[in-house]
Amino acid sequence: MLLSLHSILTALSWLIALAWLWKAVTSAIGLPRIPDLTAPEHNRTPANNPSITVIVPACNEEKNIDACLNSLLQQDCTNLHIIAVDDRSTDDTGSTINALAGQHPNKLTALRITELPPGWLGKTHAMAFAARHAISLHQPGYLLFTDADILFHPSAIRLALAHTVATQADHFVLLPTAIVKSAGEGMLLSYLQVMGLWAVRLWRVSDPKALRDAVGVGAFNLLRTPVYQQFGGYEALRMEIVEDVALGTRIKRQRFRQRIASGPGLVSVHWARGVSGILNGMTKNFFAIFRYNPTVVILSCLWITVFCIAPAVFLALPNTRTAAILTLAFVALLYVLSSRKSRVSPWYAVLFPVSAALIVSSIFRSMLTTLKQGGVTWRGTFYPLSELRKNTSSLR
Repeated sequence: MLLSLHSILTALSWLIALAWLWKAVTSAIGLPRIPDLTAPEHNRTPANNPSITVIVPACNEEKNIDACLNSLLQQDCTNLHIIAVDDRSTDDTGSTINALAGQHPNKLTALRITELPPGWLGKTHAMAFAARHAISLHQPGYLLFTDADILFHPSAIRLALAHTVATQADHFVLLPTAIVKSAGEGMLLSYLQVMGLWAVRLWRVSDPKALRDAVGVGAFNLLRTPVYQQFGGYEALRMEIVEDVALGTRIKRQRFRQRIASGPGLVSVHWARGVSGILNGMTKNFFAIFRYNPTVVILSCLWITVFCIAPAVFLALPNTRTAAILTLAFVALLYVLSSRKSRVSPWYAVLFPVSAALIVSSIFRSMLTTLKQGGVTWRGTFYPLSELRKNTSSLR
């Protein structure tokens, strides 16, 4: 019996090592294929100077909205307009938006939402509302959806739009650069970036046959306006909590041309403050990512435990130590490869098992909290779980 258990653990340790080797090799080949817009060959202006409207939904973002909008107002993209939406804010978000709109009436439009219609999440409603306004008044060739806590380098939108036009993209994502203010933040963000390589092969995003490799990022979702209208816009995603992921999935499944690029420092975001800030922020997201399915949550947490935490345990066992060392070496290589795009230190690889344990606990917390409450409270509004499940079934 003991011999049998040793054999099983040895086989499992080598299976895990081979899986991480495969992921490291494929990522080492694939990640360099993602364009870097900070490279000199991408420093160009968009052909035919297409118009673009940037949409910024904001709910109680008084700490971030001024810096975000000023970074957009400083863009060197000439044919650009900004719409900032005050979505029922109870702080000074609205007054900040109105003040900047008064100073830049030709570039910035301020909108305000006072009530949320039934059957909508606040953010998706704000973006759909602003998009209708933009299309009706400005008829832009492109719509860029972003968040109120994003900072843009002055050339970010010009470079992104030029690449979008050159590649004939229907949907373009520029990967954001994380602003890391503590070791805890770096530990979790670098872990999530590495694990994201299991969920989506970023280098396959542009392949129309790779339907599972779809991407959407709330910091930078750029779409051709006719495509936005054709797939149904945010009206089709009105109850999606992770609306950026849902948008990317829908775009890819409808066979539109999806493209992705990196550009360290072009689009920056401080996700949350500290370990607790990141984990608390994910409480509403994790269960939604798993489509509110407890079985999928349990299986996913089991997978993370086996593939991310078990190798650290295997270091203590003579028959599994070699495989465990190789596994952690392959993981470290993925941290290095990921850091070249994200600029987050690869040294956080030493905390890989700790990060995994924290994420597993956060996933379970998200599920248990949502099930206990019978839904999710977001931006001051409670959304029943039955309604969330009903409105996300179309993407399964």
